Amino acid sequence: MPRIKNSRLVKDMSSWQKIYQKLLNLPLSVLVKTNSIPSDPIKDLELDIERPIVYILPFRSNTDLMTLRSSTQELGLPDPLTPLEIGDQTFSRYVFVANGPSIFGTDRELPKESLQLFTSLLEQHKQDSELDIQLIPASILWGRKPGKESHRGPVLRPLNGPEKFTAILGHGRDCLVRLSTPVSLRYMAENHGTDDAIAQKLARVAKIHFSRQQIAASGPRLPDRQALFKRLLASKAIEKVVREEAESRDIPVEKVRKEAIDMMEEIAANFSYSLIKNAERFLGWLWNKLYQGLNIHNAQRVRKLAQDGHEIVYVPCHRSHMDYLLLSYVLYKEGLVPPHIAAGINLNFFPAGPIFRRGGGFFIRRSFKGNRLYSTVFREYLAELFAKGYSVEYFSEGGRSRTGRLLPAKTGMLSMTIQAMLRGLNRPVTLVPVYIGYEHVMEVATYAKELQGKRKEKENLGQILRTLRKLRNFGQGYVNFGEPIPLNQYLNDNVPTWHDDINPIEPQKPSWLNPVVNDLAVKMMTHINNAAATNALTLCALALLSSRQRALSREELEQQIDSYLQILRNASYSSQCTMPDDDAKTLVEHALEMDKFIVERDGLGEVISLDRQQSILMTYYRNNIIHLFALPSLIAHIIVQHQSLSKDKIYEQVQLLYPFLKAELFLRFEKDELNAVIDSIISELVRQRLLLSDGDIISMNNARIGPLQLLARTITETLQRYTITLTLLHADPQMMKSDLEQQSQMMAQRLSRLHGINAPEFFDKGVFAILVKTLRKEGYLNDECHAVSRQVENLADQLTALVSPEVKLTIQAVMNRDEKA
Repeated sequence: MPRIKNSRLVKDMSSWQKIYQKLLNLPLSVLVKTNSIPSDPIKDLELDIERPIVYILPFRSNTDLMTLRSSTQELGLPDPLTPLEIGDQTFSRYVFVANGPSIFGTDRELPKESLQLFTSLLEQHKQDSELDIQLIPASILWGRKPGKESHRGPVLRPLNGPEKFTAILGHGRDCLVRLSTPVSLRYMAENHGTDDAIAQKLARVAKIHFSRQQIAASGPRLPDRQALFKRLLASKAIEKVVREEAESRDIPVEKVRKEAIDMMEEIAANFSYSLIKNAERFLGWLWNKLYQGLNIHNAQRVRKLAQDGHEIVYVPCHRSHMDYLLLSYVLYKEGLVPPHIAAGINLNFFPAGPIFRRGGGFFIRRSFKGNRLYSTVFREYLAELFAKGYSVEYFSEGGRSRTGRLLPAKTGMLSMTIQAMLRGLNRPVTLVPVYIGYEHVMEVATYAKELQGKRKEKENLGQILRTLRKLRNFGQGYVNFGEPIPLNQYLNDNVPTWHDDINPIEPQKPSWLNPVVNDLAVKMMTHINNAAATNALTLCALALLSSRQRALSREELEQQIDSYLQILRNASYSSQCTMPDDDAKTLVEHALEMDKFIVERDGLGEVISLDRQQSILMTYYRNNIIHLFALPSLIAHIIVQHQSLSKDKIYEQVQLLYPFLKAELFLRFEKDELNAVIDSIISELVRQRLLLSDGDIISMNNARIGPLQLLARTITETLQRYTITLTLLHADPQMMKSDLEQQSQMMAQRLSRLHGINAPEFFDKGVFAILVKTLRKEGYLNDECHAVSRQVENLADQLTALVSPEVKLTIQAVMNRDEKA
């Protein structure tokens, strides 16, 4: 093939083009600030920088090309203006799929030089079997305003020269450079050929890709609020309930209709792009003020869902009021549309309520019970959001976790999501679990007081002002997007006939809905926990709270954290969870900077400890990650108590207790994979010399008893709670369920006082309710909720053997006193 010369494909551009681009670069460097998505394309897009890279842009624009150049230089990617050399030939490193607009009109045809470049590059793959060029789609968006439903023309469209100039002046600081997963030209050449038709097809596919990318970045058009209310009021479901309410209450239909409109005003968001854009700047300042950094993982999978046209429902855990702001900010920075957020009606106070509403918040009452009109209006509003393609976010725990653990999901919003699907949505619906974590939660001291009996303070302006006064450095923040749950596929697998229940006008509540929603809720919470983020503070809390005196030497603390890190690496709980890259020494140093520990020095070095109040607060952070270490801790605890045990006995004891841990901590492993997980953990503990292995016998290593005991004590309080309930049930097999929960809670409170247990969740009624429910599910309780004696006795014996003699005596003493009373 002859050497290509004197075209835009060759290395040397014409002189006027070089001068023009240099002149253009000066104002762009001043007016434009790029937000590159993803921020680490080499990792997120799995780019191989050793292989040739060519950028593909949606239409001809020197402004976009120079903006892309600025972004690639920051990201460490090849400069699009440097030519690509293959063998003795030189090619352009960028290509346009359309000529784009000008003041004289729009030419959307594939430019001839682009067709020639595509064809030439495909031909090169035919001649060189080792060649594999990565074709990276790159789009540049100047602002992401979605526009209004009343506007007919396209909002995001190619801009001509004057329009581009205006866009740069108005949106230059809000410029999004979006790089996408590369296309392998080797794959295209081998599977589709190398002729001109394939090049044309590649360009058409690229145009569709860019169109979807624009929609994913801006979202659907925003409705006029009053037009939305009229649309909802005209729906068959609301119309029917309005008539029936008017008849049952003997009042005019117009009065009930006015009530329905008032409810819509109370509920509906009033999304404002300008507020989102301005809030992004404020929140950027706020996060820099509060946190040393934000760590975001797996956003790429969410961008793909959005681009593929999925209706996305974000289901994050709920740690703090900061969660609302943080997730919307992260999504916007990651090139996605902030969602409509279901917020409690308690947040609808001035001035927060109007701001939240314009930021996408819609408000929901704590209970719909007995108010058919409200439940119908809310359900229709939610269905409208799904039908129009707005992403939605709701906190399925129903409120902020006061203990740091995930709470069992409230299933109302999840149920309404599936009911919305039964209207026959055109797009697939996907749940995206999100783990949100912090090294400091602003409300954590308040949570501790509430758990100790203080009444919850109602949200108000004064509370916000007091919070703002406390702004200081809170360490790191974490947003991990977990493994998505495609609801259409989930229903296909679990209810193959669900399509038969689709009714576009007024879907019913099918008999399968409740059990499916309950199972889905557990799966959803499990996926959140799978994406947990460990950090310096949670690891230090885990270690120090496992020490009897809540104190360790600095050397012991670093040694224990190093052990935790090795477990996370070598016996990983989940591929979705994340851990720090730093070593134990650096993590301890960082944690100490948070000013939550007492550091005392003596002749032997430093001792790091927690006072009583901080011990209570630190349980919150430990509980964020306790599920990651539940099984390693249980195995260590069993070995410490028995000193030496065969693998079969370890399997037996872990399998007996695992269902209760799984239900309480939303653990991910199924029973049939449990033995393999146990083997992996034992192998790691043996590798660390915490355990010794002699054939089938596993025993503790006395030379490393300290780190092993610290690991074992992580699960101690949980086993003590189980022992309380099983001892009570064994003593009185006929005990009512409510009495069992209440007496377990009372005995746990007594045990916590006598043995200095500082964890507020130790006597939380909710954890005992989960335990009793699991006893019923696992066959320890019959249909009347009475104990199945032999099974309860066996479990009680196993648990009694795992708690200390002092705790056993305390439980027995309390029971004896109650019997005498």
